[in-house]
Amino acid sequence: MKNIKKTQVEYPYLEKPVEIYERECGHKIVFAYKQGSLMNISSWVKTGSINENDENNGISHFLEHLMFKGTSKHKAGEFDRTLESRGAIVNAATWKDYTFYYVTIPKGTDNRNFKDTLELHADMMLDPVIPDNEIGAPFDINNPNIKTKRERHVVIEEIRMRKDQPWTKVYNQTNANMYTSHPYKRDVIGNEQIISTVKREDVLDYYKTHYTPENITTIIVGDMNPDEIIPMVAKEFDFKGRQNRAKEVYPIDAPTSKTKEIESYSNINTGFLMFGYLGPLASDIKTSTILEMAALILGQGQSSRLYQELIEKASKPVFNVVCTDFYQFRDGGNFFIQANFKPELKNEAIDLIKKQIIKICNEGISEKELKKAKKKLKAGFAENSETVSDIAETIGFYMTVCNKLECVEEYIKVLDEITLEDVKTVLNQYLDINKAVISVLMPETYKN
Repeated sequence: MKNIKKTQVEYPYLEKPVEIYERECGHKIVFAYKQGSLMNISSWVKTGSINENDENNGISHFLEHLMFKGTSKHKAGEFDRTLESRGAIVNAATWKDYTFYYVTIPKGTDNRNFKDTLELHADMMLDPVIPDNEIGAPFDINNPNIKTKRERHVVIEEIRMRKDQPWTKVYNQTNANMYTSHPYKRDVIGNEQIISTVKREDVLDYYKTHYTPENITTIIVGDMNPDEIIPMVAKEFDFKGRQNRAKEVYPIDAPTSKTKEIESYSNINTGFLMFGYLGPLASDIKTSTILEMAALILGQGQSSRLYQELIEKASKPVFNVVCTDFYQFRDGGNFFIQANFKPELKNEAIDLIKKQIIKICNEGISEKELKKAKKKLKAGFAENSETVSDIAETIGFYMTVCNKLECVEEYIKVLDEITLEDVKTVLNQYLDINKAVISVLMPETYKN
């Protein structure tokens, strides 16, 4: 294969190294061998809400929907019908740093399904028509008499359903207040006003700007011969001279220097709260892994500190739910502690969580907690190496968000070398209570 640079990465728990093929145009093809009858084809695009602004917020997610609305060769619906009739799972997702499209399907006799799936998938990625009749005409969001129900309305209905969810409200409130200028502050799904009026030309322009060779990584996972399939992928992904664009670089926001509290109200019966912290770059594997461990120890599962201290052993019931999450993003992750509580005990709920955060920062974690967290993370990583779809998703994350698959090669070694002192240092750097954004959602009856 001419003008293709091949590298290999040792991927834990897979029997063969993962192969990366970088083409002259910038498009990357990744092959991972996994024995079995299923295969996965996916393409990850380095764009999501990170490349949006106040005028086009939600366009990445809207485009994801419209990519399935036909090409010059295949009419709308043909992609799904053809593949699902052969037992395929077809889907896509949009997040802050990426949009990805995937198909998991039985490979079939003589790789027939692979060839047909690849042709359809590449055609969808490179030649979406995005027809007006599928988008639907722009309309006034305040007019209840609109009769045309096209993709605009599908997405707007998604937005409206999410708006009614208390966890979504408290998350969006926290997220918006953790950032000052970075695009991560916006909701990925967008807002009704923009989706109801965005023009087809704007969607196409966004597609042409971001769906470029350098921004797309195509991943193949399955029991196949890479010497046969890589030339096929390169042939189908013919970008016809499509030019790469300059990458946007965004200033990374610093965390708040003083605890920030925000309160809002909704038609609910209990209280919801979230502590939010800005974290390290996703490519900082060691620090990110330590915060993954902290999330496990603090609030994931019934043996976690927060569950044991604030629910299981509590002298009086304050919380219904208390848990943690850590999201990794290219320009810095997010650490969250979230809780559902009795609204009359709001101040007590906030103080109790603060005390647990201060305690773990001051005292660190125990050797027993460290060993247990390492064991769980290793088990989770091994689990994600069991299916073609999980392998593809892990590869896609490292290639797109961390910008290099070598991070997956380092993961187990880095995890094994983490010490108690490392954990304490990271906790004090990132979970300092002064750097917390605390968002509270209360019942309307507490407004006054």
